[in-house]
Amino acid sequence: MHDQIKKAAVIGSGVMGASIAAHLANAGIPTLLMDIVPKDADTKNRNQLAISAIKKLNKQNPAPFYDQHAARLITPLNLEDDLYRIKEVDWVIEVVVENLEIKQQLYQKISGFWEKGTIVSSNTSGISINEMASGCSQEFQEHFLGTHFFNPPRYMKLLEVIPGKYTKPEILEQMTRFSEKTLGKKVVRCKDTPNFIANRIGTHGMLVTLKEMIKNGYSIEEVDAVTGPAMGRPKSATFRTLDLVGIDTFYFVSNNVYKKLEDPNEKEIFHVPQLLHDLVEKGWIGEKAGQGFYKKIRTEKGKQILSLNLQTHDYEPMSKPKGASLEAAKLAKGTPKKLKALLAGGDRYSELAWNVTKQMLIYSAEKVGEIADSIVEIDEAMKWGFNWELGPFETWDAIGLEKSVKRMEAEGLTVPTWVTDWIADGHTSFYEQKEGERFYVSRSEYQKLEKAPEEISLAQLKAKNKVVRSNSGASLIDIGDGIACLEFHSPNNAIGADILTMIQQSTEEVKNQFDGLVIANQGRNFCVGANLMILLMEAQDEEWDEVDQIIRMFQNTMYNLKHFEKPVVAAPHRMALGGGVEVCLPADQVVASAETYYGLVEVGVGLIPAGGGCKEYMLRLSPESAPRDRDIQADVNRVFETIATAKVSTSAAHAKKLGYMCETDDFIMNEGHLIYEAKQAALKLANGYKPKGRENIRVTGREGKAIMKLGARQMQMAGYASDHDVLIAGKLAHVLAGGDVPKGTLVSEQYMLDLEREAFLSLCGEPKTQQRMQHMLSKGKPLRN
Repeated sequence: MHDQIKKAAVIGSGVMGASIAAHLANAGIPTLLMDIVPKDADTKNRNQLAISAIKKLNKQNPAPFYDQHAARLITPLNLEDDLYRIKEVDWVIEVVVENLEIKQQLYQKISGFWEKGTIVSSNTSGISINEMASGCSQEFQEHFLGTHFFNPPRYMKLLEVIPGKYTKPEILEQMTRFSEKTLGKKVVRCKDTPNFIANRIGTHGMLVTLKEMIKNGYSIEEVDAVTGPAMGRPKSATFRTLDLVGIDTFYFVSNNVYKKLEDPNEKEIFHVPQLLHDLVEKGWIGEKAGQGFYKKIRTEKGKQILSLNLQTHDYEPMSKPKGASLEAAKLAKGTPKKLKALLAGGDRYSELAWNVTKQMLIYSAEKVGEIADSIVEIDEAMKWGFNWELGPFETWDAIGLEKSVKRMEAEGLTVPTWVTDWIADGHTSFYEQKEGERFYVSRSEYQKLEKAPEEISLAQLKAKNKVVRSNSGASLIDIGDGIACLEFHSPNNAIGADILTMIQQSTEEVKNQFDGLVIANQGRNFCVGANLMILLMEAQDEEWDEVDQIIRMFQNTMYNLKHFEKPVVAAPHRMALGGGVEVCLPADQVVASAETYYGLVEVGVGLIPAGGGCKEYMLRLSPESAPRDRDIQADVNRVFETIATAKVSTSAAHAKKLGYMCETDDFIMNEGHLIYEAKQAALKLANGYKPKGRENIRVTGREGKAIMKLGARQMQMAGYASDHDVLIAGKLAHVLAGGDVPKGTLVSEQYMLDLEREAFLSLCGEPKTQQRMQHMLSKGKPLRN
């Protein structure tokens, strides 16, 4: 049913409307983008607002498109001339100003052209769904609902779906499935209450934080130090987030709830502090105005960030708060331990964290049943909409449910009865893990947390004893239907001897027991490359035989994986860099997450790819079976430039444009479905699978090498490359060209691997390469030397 939406219309081409249209285009959905006709527009400029919005999309950073070619799927139109064209679409999304009267008038116009079966939704962040469509027919309202995207739509995974009182269950189900599978969203169903779930809880939390700050004299920097990563929240914490969102927008959202609430105590919480009134009045509304709680200025030393002094309303150089609880949280591993360390610190920062947390937990518990059916929707809304590591009830479990409730009651707070009853019944947490399944509290009992079939959890499979083999770096897991998954779980999923050993052992297991292999994991990133620390230590000790052995092991493992007798599918997500790419290259197919940042970045640490990366790209460009007279120099130059400049794709679609992925490779929008889709690809390949044959490579030789080296020299003369960059580029050119052989020479894969290994070894001995490696390990970013 999810694939029944083939074309869409977005009404409203502001920042949010245009960005939603861009994400629909990312998903391959042709989209009509409509707006009003500008005042005094002539016949040629009636679509100008939508045209300008599409142009702005191409300039935005972060980019709304996976690939700028997706913009071709958006058609700019206007409401006066073109509203009738909604007859062409399956879904109409309204994204106009947050004004009930304007929205109601628009829906009356839409109703005039609406045809039965077309879904209509509003992107409102808080206006009542039922009120908006109240003047339309019941049949129209049966196809109407709220679909609240979070900004920016490409990157923020949460989509709040809000049914009206007449919305058909099958329409709600269709939109949920379409949004999850085709748009890659994490859908949370909400009730039609002010600001729905995420903004209701999130706004409450920010207002509580503001009032604690004002009451107890904390600075902006102190609050952000507490309410960021120390609490499992984003680095933007409270005030950087407000600057990004827009203080005026937050002011509006808070007031929207305030006006609609009847409970005087709750109403008081949503009463906006005078501080926000003052900032909005001054126009200091955040990044879009150049200043808010923070302000960036240019100095002789470069950019400097100033923070607002709340007493003087002047901007001053930022200070870095220090305290025992902050340091303890920083040293702790994992959000639950960070929270416990922060709350147990006993200083003023610990006190702030507790005062903010306790109010958020109680408020979330009070809203169960009112804004959402269960604790799960609230937790997921906050994780996916505000990028919290833990939702409110997961936080409560992490800090200790019984202990924290006792502390709250000792401080005179009223904890919702259902929570105290749950504890009185002998329960110590809201969630429970049992036999590989997760359960949550629902109506005074644990209920199983159901997942869609596409959501394969490696952690749950491991809990169900589905591990076939395992070591410190990786595990082979039976994911069903004759397919095994090789999961990396070393620190940062960096490739070392443990992972390579497990790849070798996995092929033996798969050969005997399974029909295919998927290489995937559910860590923060797929793989950030090889274990640089080990390489640097061996190089500094001049243990060249050890370095040689490491590279040979990597090369041989990838070579054997490529020619394995069963199909292999690689499923990268997020960062797949250096060796992470080289692990994917031997696969029969890559099924990537759309948000995959893919690149051979070895030159950033003074090296070149040596796990078969250079060899594989040359084999793709110039196999022996290709026409002998085909001139490939221009293509080789592009590969040389891509690797020599360490280009990283901004998406999986961009990785295809860069040549990192093949046309047969695929990407999916929903990262949570990645292992399932990779498994389906492996099953399809397994039917009549034939292993890859061995083929020689026709190289450009010394002539091609000279052309590439000339390009590097020109980069140096233009000031874009250092002497060491040119040295590395020369080594790379030597490998890609196939060494000092005549143009058109056929060489074997092993010959190319030997060239890679020799170049890599020689660069490891360079002091400037070792400096680059050391800098990356200590600073986390490349060194130009």
